[in-house]
Amino acid sequence: MRISVHHPRRRRAGRVAAATALALVATLAAAQPGLAAGSTKPKPGVETVAGIDPALTAGRGATVPFVEQEAENATFTGDLIGPDRTPYTLPSEASGRTAVKLDAAGEYVQYTLTKPANAVTLRYAIPDAPGGGGLTGPIDVAVNGIKLTSAPLTSQYSWLYGTYPFSNDPQADPNKDWWLTECGCVPSATTPAPVFDKPFRAFHYYAEKRIPLVVPLKKGDTVRFTVPRTNKLDWVVLDVADFEQVGLPKLPPRKSVNAWLYGADPTGRKSSADALDKAIAAGKKLQVPVYIPPGTYKVDRHLVVDKVTVVGAGSWWTTLTGDGVGVYGKYVEDGGSTDVHLADFSIIGNVRDRVDDDQVNGVGGALGGGSTVERLFIQHTKVGMWFDGPFSGLTVKDNVIVDQIADGLNLRRGISDATVTNNFIRGTGDDGLAMWSHGVSTPAQDADHDNVFSHNTVLNPALANNIAIYGGHDNTVAHNVVADPVREGSGLHAGARFSAVPFSGRTTFTDNTTVRASTFDLNWKIGLGAIWLYALEGPVKGVDVTGDHYLDNGYNAIMMVSEWGVKDLYGIDDVHFSDVQVDGAGTSVVSARAFGSASFTNVDVRNIGWAGVNNCGAFGFPATGAEFSLVDGGGNDGTDGNPWEVGRNWFTPFVPNAITCNDRPPVVTPPAPSTW
Repeated sequence: MRISVHHPRRRRAGRVAAATALALVATLAAAQPGLAAGSTKPKPGVETVAGIDPALTAGRGATVPFVEQEAENATFTGDLIGPDRTPYTLPSEASGRTAVKLDAAGEYVQYTLTKPANAVTLRYAIPDAPGGGGLTGPIDVAVNGIKLTSAPLTSQYSWLYGTYPFSNDPQADPNKDWWLTECGCVPSATTPAPVFDKPFRAFHYYAEKRIPLVVPLKKGDTVRFTVPRTNKLDWVVLDVADFEQVGLPKLPPRKSVNAWLYGADPTGRKSSADALDKAIAAGKKLQVPVYIPPGTYKVDRHLVVDKVTVVGAGSWWTTLTGDGVGVYGKYVEDGGSTDVHLADFSIIGNVRDRVDDDQVNGVGGALGGGSTVERLFIQHTKVGMWFDGPFSGLTVKDNVIVDQIADGLNLRRGISDATVTNNFIRGTGDDGLAMWSHGVSTPAQDADHDNVFSHNTVLNPALANNIAIYGGHDNTVAHNVVADPVREGSGLHAGARFSAVPFSGRTTFTDNTTVRASTFDLNWKIGLGAIWLYALEGPVKGVDVTGDHYLDNGYNAIMMVSEWGVKDLYGIDDVHFSDVQVDGAGTSVVSARAFGSASFTNVDVRNIGWAGVNNCGAFGFPATGAEFSLVDGGGNDGTDGNPWEVGRNWFTPFVPNAITCNDRPPVVTPPAPSTW
C-alpha cells in the first residue's frame, strides 16, 4: 500500500520531534545571562589555525563554525610540554607540537572566549590502562569561575602500539613481518629476533570530547578545565579547544519520512538499524528525504543507501552509534549507488584497534552519480570515509572527521570527478586525505583522475601524510592547510607506491600551506619534506606545484627521493615549482635523492638552516655532477644558512647539478613563521 507523505501520523511525529528538539535546546542555548566573573585574571583569548596566526593561512583551509585556541596560549597552572617533533611523545602529536600537562588536583587550563559560544570540543590525552583498553576520568568545566559540569574523558579509543597494523594491547609483540625501523632490521625465521621493551611504540594518544556549555557565552567569558579532587588519573594533557556557537536543531523537511514512525529509538536503548532500513526504503520509494530527529540511535551494522536522501537535525543533535556503524553505498560489484545525499548527523563508532579487512568505516561503498556527503561529524571509526570505485561524481564537503584508527578519507581505485572540499580532519592514524589509484585490473580503469581536494584543513596525523596522492592522473590538491604529521609521512605527498597505477597527465598542488610538516623518517634516518615525491614502485612525473607556502619545516621543504634498492630504476621528472614561499627549513629547501629534474621559478625562501639544495642524485656521483638536475626559471630569491658564504643565494650555486650530498646535515631549528 502506498504511504502518503502527508499522512497525519507523520505530522504528529513531526510535532513530537520539534518539541523534543526544543527541549534539547536548553543544553546548548539556554537563554540566561553570562555567569559572574571568576577571581583569576585571564589571558586574552588567542585564536589560531594549525597552531599559528590565522593571517598566515588566510584564504586557505576549511571555513569552520568554531575557533581554535591552544592550551599553551591560555592561562594554566600545569606544565608546558614541548615543543617536540620526536615520534612517540605527547607533544609531538599535539597541535602546534606543544600542550599543557596537568598532574595534580586543582590544576587547570582557562580559556578566554574571542567569540560567543555555547559548546566546545576539547582535544586531550590521558593514560592508558596498564593492560590496554583505556582509562576514564573526569575533567571539571567552569564558566566565569562557576562549575557547570564534569565531562568524562577516556583513552579507550586512543593508544595504539607495535608495528602495522597496530594494536591496543601494550603487551603485544611487534609484527615480525613488518619493518622495525628503530633497529633497522627485519627479523626472520633464520635471524634471532631482537628483544624489544614493552609496550613497543606507543602512539596515537589524543582523543576529542564534545561538551555542551549549557549557558550561552559571550566574548570575554572564561572557560576553565580543572582536574577534580576525585581524579585518579596520573595526568591529563590538554591540547586545543574549539569553541562553537551551535544552532538550534534542524526541523524535518516539509515533505519527508520521519524515522520515528518506523520505530527508530532516540534513546539508544534498543537497535534502530531495522527501523532506519525501513525508513530509508520508504524515503527511496516516495522520493522524499528521510529525517532522523534529535537523539542517539544504536546501529550495529551498515545502513545501505541508494537513490535516497538521509538528513539529521545537525551533527550535535542526531547521532548514529554502535559496533560497526556505517552508512554505505552499494559496492561496485553490486551495481554501486547513485544520487545519495547524506547530511547533518554524527557517526560515532566503537573501533579500538586496526583490522584492515574489517568494513567499519563511517561512510563507505560506492557513492557516485551526483551523490553528496555534507556536514557530518565522524569519530572512532576505522576510516572516516572510504570509497571503492570505479565510479564518478561525488561531493564531500563541510564535514568534521576526527580520531580515526586509519585514514580520514580515501578515494580508492578508479574514482573520478570527485570534489572533497571544506572538510576539517584531525587526529587520524594514517593519511588524512588520500587518492589511491590501486592497480588491481587495468590502469585505465583503476586510475583516480580529475578529482579535487580543496580548502580542507588536515591536522595531526599520527602516522603517514596529511594529504597523499598515489598514482592516477589529472588530480588537484588546492588551497588546503595541513600541519603536524608525526612519523613516516609529510604534509603533501605524491608517491608511486602501494601497487598504484603510474602517474600520468598532470598532478597539481596549488596554493596549499603546510605547517611543521617535515618529519624525520625513522627508517632512512633522514628528514623528509613538507612536500614529498617518492618514486618507489615507478617514476613520479608530471607534477606542478604553484603558490604553496611551506612554513616551519623541521628538515626540508621539498624532498624528491627513490628507494635505495630502485635508485637506478625510477626517477622523478617533469616537475615544476613556481611562486612558492618557504619560511623556515631546518636543513634545506630542496633535497634530491633520485635521478631526474625539476624546475624552480619564483621560489622565495628565508630562515634556511643549511644549504639551499642537498643534491645526492642517484648516488652515482659521476664527474659530470649529480644525476638530478635543477632548472632555473628565474626569481628564486633568498639565502641559505651556509656559514662559510653568508648571503649566498639558496639556489643559483647549485644549478644545474652540483653535488652537495649530505645524508645528515646539521639541523637549525627555524624561527616561528611570520607574515612575508
